[in-house]
Amino acid sequence: MNMTSAPAHIAIIGGGIAGLAAAHRLEELSREREVPLRCTVLEASDRVGGTIGTEQRDGFVLEYGPDSFISEKPWALDLCRRLGLEDDLIGTQDRFRTTFVVRHGRLEPLPEGFMLLAPTRLGSLVRSRLFSWPGKLRMGLDLVLPRGPQRDDESLGSFVRRRLGREALERVAQPLVGGIYTADPAELSLAATMPRFLQMERERRSLIYALWRAGRSRPQDAKGASGARWSLFVTLRNGMQQLVDTLVGRLSLGTIRCGSAVRSVQFHDTAWQIERRDGGRLQADGLILATPAFQTARILRSCDADLAERLAAISYSSAATVSLAYRRQDVPHTLNGFGFVVPRIENRAIIAGTFSSVKYLGRAPDGQVLLRAFVGGALQAELFDLDDDEMEDAVRREFAALLGIEAAPLFSLIARYPHSMPQYLVGHLERVAAIEQQVAAHPGLALAGSAYRGVGIADCVRSGEAAAQALLDQLSSVPLQANDSSSGSTLATDTRYMK
Repeated sequence: MNMTSAPAHIAIIGGGIAGLAAAHRLEELSREREVPLRCTVLEASDRVGGTIGTEQRDGFVLEYGPDSFISEKPWALDLCRRLGLEDDLIGTQDRFRTTFVVRHGRLEPLPEGFMLLAPTRLGSLVRSRLFSWPGKLRMGLDLVLPRGPQRDDESLGSFVRRRLGREALERVAQPLVGGIYTADPAELSLAATMPRFLQMERERRSLIYALWRAGRSRPQDAKGASGARWSLFVTLRNGMQQLVDTLVGRLSLGTIRCGSAVRSVQFHDTAWQIERRDGGRLQADGLILATPAFQTARILRSCDADLAERLAAISYSSAATVSLAYRRQDVPHTLNGFGFVVPRIENRAIIAGTFSSVKYLGRAPDGQVLLRAFVGGALQAELFDLDDDEMEDAVRREFAALLGIEAAPLFSLIARYPHSMPQYLVGHLERVAAIEQQVAAHPGLALAGSAYRGVGIADCVRSGEAAAQALLDQLSSVPLQANDSSSGSTLATDTRYMK
């Protein structure tokens, strides 16, 4: 290995979870490979973490954005273990694992064994009050319907309606998937969001039969790839902000610069030239863009207009969370579940509600409860534009109608995330493949984040870590030169080689 004292410099634009995971992975690889390295994280806002944020108030643990991650996808869980956070991980309270669906103003439990789009236990389906008898019989037809036409992609709405019928789409698929992607299922890509079901139809024809077979072949004590110890959803004892704070504390080789919005980038003379909006400049050997696709498009426009156009074509929806704290005695509902989803056909002002202090221990003091509602999304974009008082009033009206809560909350917290949820529309994977092909033509460039191949925290961790490793692999065999001129002047360093 040929090295000099000057480390390679990699800049990461975007300080959300994907950018922080990329920075942390670079540090790990630097130690493992004994490669000198430094990185700079440039974040436009005054804080890192993106949509992740936690507030501790009067014994409550309030989440601004995501309250957990999925353990079946191993990347976030593995990151927590490497960070020494495993003892602070907590799972859901499984005795309350019921999910409710609003039907005609009432909370009806989702039939036991319903797997996102399709039922697996016909007895539970028959007994359910969520569907009409014609709707139940139509779902059962999936067992005898032929395979659909062989397509690379179709909308999730079209797929569910074709296999399971209108009620399955309107009553379950739309609200459940809407809670994940805040999207319109009539436009959402099945291949990009639920490829498992596309594969099931191709291999087994019937979704119900395929899910039943998968359930029988799975060990009784297994709970996904993470093993039996963890529930499907996992969080941290002190909230998801604990993951962000721990990542920041581990960046010994890196610098985080908040309030550092980037105007544009150019590749010139073997290095990336980064121009900040405040006029400052930075030069780096490698560049990871971990920003939303529309921001990435703006940053890259002067460098590659065609790539920027493809990135800008990825649309986004906006969503808000409204957390309300109550005394337990003021909440008539038993709160015997994790929460509820609201079908669009119910014409209500919220997408879903979470019983946060029931789902996870330690989210509220004894004798009090914490509830959270989700507002906006692609199908109710106008509700995101309500001011704070109007939004809280709308949520309180819904909680009064659905949970019987007439009392005023102890306090409320509203967090807004405009243009935060990428919409994986039909053909999304094809668009992403074209974007990746164009990115590969630019030396020392990588993209990361929720815009491409997964919107959850685990997906973003995977995306950031994969970008870090791919970029370091790419740079390891070429001559590097890094300059840093955050005030506008050029600071030259020696040329190094990394192997």
